[in-house]
Amino acid sequence: MRAVADWSARQYLEFEDERTRPARDLLAQVPLASPRRVVDVGCGPGNSTALLIARYPGARVVGVDASPEMLRQARERVPAADFVLADVAAWSPPAETELLFGNAVFHWVPDHPAVLARLLATLPAGGVLAVQMPDNAEEPALALMRTVAARGPWAETLAPAGAVRAALRRPGDYYDLLRPEATRVEVWRTIYHHPLPGPEAIVAWFAGSSLRPFLARLEGAARDDFTAAYASEIARAYPRRSDGTVLLPFPRLFIVATR
Repeated sequence: MRAVADWSARQYLEFEDERTRPARDLLAQVPLASPRRVVDVGCGPGNSTALLIARYPGARVVGVDASPEMLRQARERVPAADFVLADVAAWSPPAETELLFGNAVFHWVPDHPAVLARLLATLPAGGVLAVQMPDNAEEPALALMRTVAARGPWAETLAPAGAVRAALRRPGDYYDLLRPEATRVEVWRTIYHHPLPGPEAIVAWFAGSSLRPFLARLEGAARDDFTAAYASEIARAYPRRSDGTVLLPFPRLFIVATR
């Protein structure tokens, strides 16, 4: 995963349970009983790595990430695992890796479909590539980032942030891509509806992920004003429910490909 400045483990883990839930759901579908070598690709602060250690206590578990800050947190959290600083786009797994597990990382990787196909091809027979990616590029929370970025005094500065990230391909496209190198490919889509304390929590959620390319280009008052303008739009797009909370719909795409 490419770092933008660097990732904040503290900010990312503010919603640890919600961010880890898809990793638990993905791991539950991995058809391996006792792999010897497991790699957590884009391990972040180690929340998904801890799940892998618990599921496969006899395996050698390695976490890979491009963020030094995330790896620092992961090493503190999961001392039983090994960690490697690397750009996933160019990285290749060590020999005899039986599970490549990628929780919310590949949507950040340029030309990620080609990377997924390349990584699957490195696995031995019976090895598994298990991936979960946010499929929310057209959700209001992300669309409003683009809207606010384009219309304020910061528009020229934020132009390089572009469209945040490209939308994922259709599920069938991933199936067709990976099936030639796999004996079985399963693809499914889930929409989580996360109850959060209020609209400000949605802003905090994305400040740890998709807002980062925008915020990294602004400083001081400009950064504060952009964040306030975005928060105002979020409050309109995500109304409070009967108990005062807001619901954040969050679509995610899951892929489990067996070599």
